[in-house]
This record gives sequence, C-alpha cells and structure tokens, in this order.
Amino acid sequence: MWPPLVLCVLLPLLPPTHQQFPRACATAESLRSGECCPAWDGDGSPCGARSGRGACVDVAVSDQPDGPQYPFSGVDDRERWPLVFYNRTCRCLGNFMGFDCADCKFGHFGGGCAERRESVRRDVLRLSAAERLRLISYLNLAKTTVSRDYVIATGTRGDMGDGGSPLFRDVTVYDLFVWMHYYVSRAALLGGAGDVWRDVDFGHWAPAFLPWHRVFLLRWEHEIRKLTGDFGFTIPYWDWRDAPGCEVCTDQLMGGPSSLDPNLINPASVFSSWKVICSRAEEYNNRGVLCSGQEEGPLLRNPGNHDQRLIRGLPTTADVEFTLSLPQYDTGPMDVTSNMSFRNTLEGFGSVQTGLGSSTQVGMHASLHIFMNGSMSSVQGSANDPIFILHHAFVDSIYEQWLRRHRPESSHYPTANAPIGHNGEYFMAPFLPLFQNRDYFLSSKDLGYEYFYLLDPGQRFTDVLNSYLEEAKQIWPWLLVAGAMGALIVGVLAGIVSMVRRSRPAKGKRTYSHPEQQPLLLSSGSGSSDSY
Repeated sequence: MWPPLVLCVLLPLLPPTHQQFPRACATAESLRSGECCPAWDGDGSPCGARSGRGACVDVAVSDQPDGPQYPFSGVDDRERWPLVFYNRTCRCLGNFMGFDCADCKFGHFGGGCAERRESVRRDVLRLSAAERLRLISYLNLAKTTVSRDYVIATGTRGDMGDGGSPLFRDVTVYDLFVWMHYYVSRAALLGGAGDVWRDVDFGHWAPAFLPWHRVFLLRWEHEIRKLTGDFGFTIPYWDWRDAPGCEVCTDQLMGGPSSLDPNLINPASVFSSWKVICSRAEEYNNRGVLCSGQEEGPLLRNPGNHDQRLIRGLPTTADVEFTLSLPQYDTGPMDVTSNMSFRNTLEGFGSVQTGLGSSTQVGMHASLHIFMNGSMSSVQGSANDPIFILHHAFVDSIYEQWLRRHRPESSHYPTANAPIGHNGEYFMAPFLPLFQNRDYFLSSKDLGYEYFYLLDPGQRFTDVLNSYLEEAKQIWPWLLVAGAMGALIVGVLAGIVSMVRRSRPAKGKRTYSHPEQQPLLLSSGSGSSDSY
C-alpha cells in the first residue's frame, strides 16, 4: 500500500475504475430487448454463468398495492423499477454481486468472494492527518474520474422512443451518485413544461429512506474501493450531536469558508474547485426535463446562516435518545405525517419533543441539511457536497442503534400500502444491480460493517491498535529508506571530518578538565565553524 502523501500524486494517474445504467446496457439493442445481462470478463458468458457466478433471469416485481400519495400509473420510469428499461437482468449466486456478477456482496472479499471481513467506520474528527489526506484524495479522484462501467440517463424512456435513440452520457464516479440521489427524489414528469407531480419521492419521506441510503453508502464505499484498489477503505462519519457548528468545515477536511464570499469554499481546499450537477430542480420542472448532468456552478455552503424559523440548531444527544426510544419503525400513512414513527422522526419530520408528524420545526437528519445552507439544503442536489457522505453515515449509525435496541422482526417493515417505491419487495430506483428495500432492514453486521462508537471497549482498543499497525505498515518502507539515507549521510560526514582532522598541522594537544563540557563541534584556529 502506498503511503497517503504519495497517493495525492499518484492517484490522478491511475486508470478509471471498472464500475446507474451499466454502459453495456445503454444501447439500442438492450433497450429494445429489455435485457441487461452483460458478460463477465472472467469467462465471457452473460452474468458469469459458465463459472457459476450468476444467471440471466426475468425480473419479478411485486404487485402489492402502494399508498394513495401517488395517484398515477404508467407515467414515471421509476414505477415498478426497472421494468420500463429492463425485464431481464443478472441474478448473482452465492457471494457474488454486480450487474454482471463480477463483484462481491457487501462484507465479502477476494477473487472467489469467500473471505468474510467486517469493516469499521470511524469518526472523521478522529482520523489521523494521513487518513484525512487519503479521504480527500479519494473524494477528489472520484470527482475527476469518468466511470467506465456506468452512464446516466438524460431523458425519459419515452424520449428514447422504441430504444432507437438512447439518451445517456458519461459521468464521473462521484457524480454518478449525485445523479442517483437526484433521480430517486425528482418530481414525476407528467408530460410537457411545468406538468409535474412533486409529491413523490422513491427514496425519502417514507419507510425506504433508511434502507435506500444504506445501500447508497455501501455502493459508494464499494466503488471507491474499486477505484483506488484500497479495499480497507471505509466511509467515516461526522458525529454532529451537540456540535456548536460545522466542525468538518475546515481546510483540513471538507473545506472552510472563503474570506471573499461566505457562500463559497476557501480556495485552499480542493473542494473549492468542485462544480455541482443536478442542482436546479425548479428549472427542470418548469421545462419538464431531466437533469442533463452538466456542470452548474460551484459548490455552495454557508453553515449556520439558515432560516432560523425552520430549525433551532444541530441535533442534540437528547434529540437522538428520544428518537431511538420510539419502538415502531413506521406508522399510519408512512409519510411525513406519521406520528410516533422512528423513521419519520429520524428523517426530520416528526417532533423530537412529542413524536408527532408534520412538525413545524425540522429536526434530526433534515435539520443538518438546512443548517448547511447551500448545496446540501436541496434534496435533489444535496449529494454534491461531500459532507453528505459523512452526515448520512452518522444517520445510518442511528438506524443501526435502533435495529440493535429494538430487534424488529423483518415483518415490521411494510410489505404493502407504503408510498410508491417504499414497499418491502420494491426494487430501489435507480440501482442496477437490483436491491430490495426489505433486504436492508437488518443489522450492519450482516452486511460486513460496524461503527467505531458502537463497539464495546475491548473491540475499540483492538480497532485502534489495528489502525496504528496498518498506518505503520504503510509508512515503514519510507522510514526504512529515510533511516538508511540518514546512516549513509552520517557515515559520509564522519569520513570527511576524519579526513579534515588528519590533514591539519599538529598543534599542542588541548585538554579539558571537565569532559562533559567539550563542545560537539570544535572550532578551527581561524574562528570559523566546521560544518557537515
């Protein structure tokens, strides 16, 4: 493993990652046939079938009824995902995963995906300087590297006709996830300029909010590992409980504020050069189009200068504890009006004092988005800010705490009558490969990761020790080289000093009554100091 300082120089030179439309399926042939079963490079067969990795099968979607919040059918590409685009995809076997079954399931590693390993996500404020540098380097590499395996859709399926006019474009690894977060939360396009339905979101405001974002983070972490070759990388979290302000808004982390414009990021931070995409929701709605993925300006952020009527500040420890005390995952209509709902309160629309839905003041998850007062404050464009990742990792850790404390049966996740996109068997839009909501209503331990602050004290000590050992393992070759060079230099200098002494004319021997007072460097007769 290269040391972090060297990574900053070498990472931009690495080839793009083998990476939410698979490029291999963004063709007229695939759109017309409805089949997305790319060949696995390992044996050249669709889904790696010859090697027993997977098979190309028909997609079976659930027929369970949705809630009344979305009164349409057959007008949005995300309905019954992914059937509008593909009705046959790869079903991977064993521990294999991916749109072509080339990857390993979360928590599994190695060529045959047989190695089981638990990763630990850690507090970003407690990372070492080298770990912070590595995080920022990886983020910037993802932002500047075009994905080789995925493209984004710039038009609806209707815009593509019978498939003869595919509308896709290249995207960087980081912006791929920005686009996915936009796509899952965008308004439904009903046809024509300004004709949209805003009261719909396939990843927010309802039960799938937590499972969808859990998969989002796992996929992001997975792609960063593939991009960098660092399969020990884990997403850090920002523990914002009782924080006085944006503790991660420093030039050593996510970027401090610019002295020239408080809405911009300090030029000393690499994030000051980032450009956002998919951040103009109202413009797309007024035009009746999808985000095109084009750059739309700089990353914006002005933490703390938000509308004070909406939030009273960042969430407190007491807010988190009240939220965790709610025993029901979701209730009633399973939307923003839900009362005494853990999901709705954690998402931010249930009061942290009463648990009642439709709270006039936003709390928990949503309050931090508003507090950031910039790109993060827009639902559709919020993933443009890398703080999004740190924030949602901590939200996910609260979800994990609730799962461990209340130990719900899988049946506690709704199978029917949730808002569209949120029933248990619904496939999460716009992910390919496919993931079902109910499959991520379980502990992170089953998915191969843990949070440092949720470990018991003994495990924490072991993790810290392993972290230090890993850090030493990365830098020891450089320390060895530095030590060898130092010894070489000392040897050369000692030889020079010896030669100089031997070449001097003999004089009367100098004596000292107190040896400990002898100078380290003796002076010559001329008064100038001997130098190395």
